[in-house]
Amino acid sequence: MKFYKMHGTGNDFVMLLPEESKVVEKNNPSEIAKKLCDRHFGIGADGIILMLPSDKADLKMRIFNADGSEAEMCGNGIRCFAKLAKDMNIVDKNKIKVETLAGIIIPEIIKSDSKESLVKVDMGIPNLKPESIPIVGFEGKDSVINQRIQINDKTFLNVTCVSMGNPHTVIFMDYDLKNFPIEGIAPEVEHSPWFPKKTNVEFARVISKSDIELRVWERGVGETLACGTGACATAVAAKLNNFTNGKVNIHLPGGILHIEYELNNVFMTATATMVFEGIIKI
Repeated sequence: MKFYKMHGTGNDFVMLLPEESKVVEKNNPSEIAKKLCDRHFGIGADGIILMLPSDKADLKMRIFNADGSEAEMCGNGIRCFAKLAKDMNIVDKNKIKVETLAGIIIPEIIKSDSKESLVKVDMGIPNLKPESIPIVGFEGKDSVINQRIQINDKTFLNVTCVSMGNPHTVIFMDYDLKNFPIEGIAPEVEHSPWFPKKTNVEFARVISKSDIELRVWERGVGETLACGTGACATAVAAKLNNFTNGKVNIHLPGGILHIEYELNNVFMTATATMVFEGIIKI
């Protein structure tokens, strides 16, 4: 099977074109994802992305995490998706409509070469309703902004919850995140009874009105070098807490994502990079 290895600011994926995607879709994509994403016995990736036909948009994207679970959307992944579709002549335009489990998402290639593309994505309108995350205990509320919840006997966290088509729980902290052991608490938040469908977890430090340092624990993956929807959710949460303005640079271990949250929609701009291509037997 032919594949393409790509990354969006370090968040890496095994990308498949329509012919291979149809085969995988019919043959237990969750198990295939686990095998391909294994960094010792497979190709190695945070997830696999299928490119499929759509009767609602130009193309359909399905993404399966490294643990085999299917994600609703992936901001870094959809940038790679747009680059691959254009580079391989699956589409012949720079701005495309992509069907996802989070709805129709519109990426636009701003500039491109064979190695790397700069892609701007209309990520849509964030959803703050507790039942859309979902988070229990806040039924009837309009949002969960800077609310204190108990994770275990000793840990209480102030959280702001945002759905970008997938669930995010943003935790703002006052100190340098580089040495913070997120692997100690993040899995407990991800799997907490507060979140019946689990959650992505963002640990954020506000540097200035226009800059945020961020580390992300992705649901079903673990810590990743970048997370597009997580960066968007963090920008929204920061503005809701009056920490930043509408335009913010999100500094992740894998690079910087530029997020705009003005009026209703969230826009994300960053690179998508081709790493290598190959053939693997499955």
